[in-house]
Amino acid sequence: MYVNLTTGECGWDPPPNLRVRQSDENQWWELFDQNNNRFYYYNAITQQTVWHRPQGCDIVPLARLQAMKRNSQSEFGTSQHRNSTSSEGQNTPIQITLLQDMEKSKDNIGLEKRPETERDTLTAIQQDVVRQKRTYEKIDSLEKNVSSLINPSSSDTAQLSTQCGTIGSHSQEENNVQSGTNVGYQFPFHTIRKPISQSSMTDWASKNLNMHTQGIFRRRLSIANMLSWNGGSIKKPMLITSNDTIKKEACEIFKLIQIYMGDRQARMDRNNVALITITKCWSVQGLRDELYIQLIRQTTDNMCYQSLARGWELMAISLAFFSPSPKFQSYLEGYIYRHLSQIADENITQRIKELLDLKNKKSSKSRKKRKQSTEDEGLPISTYARYCYRKLQKVAITGGKKGLRKPTVEEIIHAKNAIVTPSLFGSSLEEIMSRQQDMYPDNKLPWVQTQLSQQVLRLGGEQTEGIFRIPGDIDEVNALKLQVDQWKIPNNLSDPNIPASLLKLWYRELEEPVIPQQFYKECVSNYENPDAAVAVVELLPELNKLVLCYLIHFLQIFAQPINVGKTKMDVNNLAMVMAPNCLRCQSDDPRIIFENTRKEMSFLRMLIVHLDTSFIKGVM
Repeated sequence: MYVNLTTGECGWDPPPNLRVRQSDENQWWELFDQNNNRFYYYNAITQQTVWHRPQGCDIVPLARLQAMKRNSQSEFGTSQHRNSTSSEGQNTPIQITLLQDMEKSKDNIGLEKRPETERDTLTAIQQDVVRQKRTYEKIDSLEKNVSSLINPSSSDTAQLSTQCGTIGSHSQEENNVQSGTNVGYQFPFHTIRKPISQSSMTDWASKNLNMHTQGIFRRRLSIANMLSWNGGSIKKPMLITSNDTIKKEACEIFKLIQIYMGDRQARMDRNNVALITITKCWSVQGLRDELYIQLIRQTTDNMCYQSLARGWELMAISLAFFSPSPKFQSYLEGYIYRHLSQIADENITQRIKELLDLKNKKSSKSRKKRKQSTEDEGLPISTYARYCYRKLQKVAITGGKKGLRKPTVEEIIHAKNAIVTPSLFGSSLEEIMSRQQDMYPDNKLPWVQTQLSQQVLRLGGEQTEGIFRIPGDIDEVNALKLQVDQWKIPNNLSDPNIPASLLKLWYRELEEPVIPQQFYKECVSNYENPDAAVAVVELLPELNKLVLCYLIHFLQIFAQPINVGKTKMDVNNLAMVMAPNCLRCQSDDPRIIFENTRKEMSFLRMLIVHLDTSFIKGVM
């Protein structure tokens, strides 16, 4: 097969009048592992597989090519192959030939059957990284996902052929109907992609939209009409799917969106409408992209500001609970990105006026009502977009709501309020201190930090075995997080692991880590030198220095021998579990991550043992 690395075109016939370069050891296939939402790379010549993106070589984006080709020739190849995981179960002629080749050679080329030294090394590295950078989810879910993390070639992954240049689709979320599908470890090294261009978005839409028809002749709608506000109902999903549950629920989701936005009359509280919508999509993974594409449609060319704002509001709420699929993420990001600036607000206003002018056949009363709606005061759309863009970046890395308990009305209200009032979690230290200025003007430290730390001690955390290592019940942690974000500490807590887990989460989700990124190199360079490690702390901004010293003073309590005998958490263990929450390695290379993880742990250990934090006593 011939691939144009610039345009992404591929085919069986050699391109005319162009030089063809043969594949060599400098060529890697970019593939996607659905289990872990990560790309991995395969060298067809050396049969080597790695997680990190190889540098200085040709990258053949097979995962992207396959996604572009999927369903583009549905009139061919209607027979399903048991090794194909395409969401529609239909294969292009290229895929059919490849699947036949894969069937013949699968006994010889299965990745799981290759005892590669390189692969074994990476497996060991990733196991250690997961152990040291794991989140606070339940351990059984973590272990289940780690097993898939270290083996990207699973039963859902099509076998690779060293003679071909494509791969079967890994996308299965449409058929993955289950509750709480966000439970599990999200590998922390994903970086959000650059927003795709408008032309790329159009190309994506042309290949993934389930084109609707209208009129007695059932004429197909254009892509522009498919992605413009619709006051009526829909009879089938917006996105191509073969899942009957999704086909049915998609139409109901559209009605719920219209009710929430005020475009459809119903005697339902908007918060309850949002709860029903979010719960459906949180429980059924395949509905999530459908929800986001429907929200994109209903917030495009919408002439009513109130309806438009509510659509963006529902998108922001949704991003607090679940992320789009990797294949849809770039599209959603590109859409949000176009609405980030004040210029975008002006363009929307101008577009609404143009559309109103085209409605001259309607009554003047109706036009006046619509025009009045566009002039209602409210948040600029760019404010919603900025929040959604920031939320999308976070949810792509951390995942959405975890646990087994379904979303609640309280969580819906909290997610909605967070658009205007920043959360205590995921914000910068400066934003958190600014927010608490009215309630605790004399506090020099974040209220959430001191309160959770005191709760751990009040519940006997320094005498609890495995403190900071054993995660608290995730549903209880979620419930406590909701109350803490409302400046409340419940008095019925009994398990110190719950505030301990939430405290770790607060450190981990800070917009910028406690030790800012510009000091990271200094930290990992002085991980064995106590004086140099302490000197780095003195260089930190005053607020960061106070927050870090309070944390170290807190950990020094647990490092006392009298407590270590009970907790089984000595200074090395404390450094291991807390270092990933204070320092963030920016590399995507597992080797660098693993090496720096050891240095991060050693650096924090130096601080716990040698940093004088006596001055922090009594500081609040």
